[in-house]
Amino acid sequence: MVVAYVLAKIEAGKDEEVLEEAKKIRGVRRAFPTYGAYDLHVEVSFDTMEELDKFIFERIRKILGITETATLIAFKGI
Repeated sequence: MVVAYVLAKIEAGKDEEVLEEAKKIRGVRRAFPTYGAYDLHVEVSFDTMEELDKFIFERIRKILGITETATLIAFKGI
């Protein structure tokens, strides 16, 4: 299983719209608006890296209002 955290910067005023769209995507476990350098924190899990790639390039980055993403891939859990 591949677990990752996708951080996103969002255009001003689009926070709620982006959050609602992100929550609809398969693979999203949790999504939170955040303060700081990034406006949204999305926790995802997939069976393969290919599914994660598809999520990033074909789904999350295509949500209107998202201007930038950073992906953190987990390698250990407790």
